[in-house]
Amino acid sequence: MTASIQRLGRTALGVIREMGRMALFLAKAVGYFFLPPFRPRNLLRQIHFIGLRSLFVICLTAVFSGFVLSLLGYYTLSRFGSSGLLGPAVAFSVIRELGPVLSGLMVTGLAGSALTA
Repeated sequence: MTASIQRLGRTALGVIREMGRMALFLAKAVGYFFLPPFRPRNLLRQIHFIGLRSLFVICLTAVFSGFVLSLLGYYTLSRFGSSGLLGPAVAFSVIRELGPVLSGLMVTGLAGSALTA
């Protein structure tokens, strides 16, 4: 009985220790953000590169994902006679569910491939 309690305590202390390390890392990162040299031109250039230049790829991915969802959704909803709900269902799923995930993947892939090239 005491061995299982000790194991639980060791695990809890390990988790707390790791959370403390992450908090210290975050505090250091935020602290270094406010130290000179400040380079706002570089920051704006990176925002433009990662944000605006990724917009085409993100929109293209969203359009084709919407095509696939509408094709599969029409097949399923037409069997039940409710194909009129296809538009709101696809819009909801692409904008609220798949949109953020696919956008994150596309931005990460585009920025990562640009950094390695």
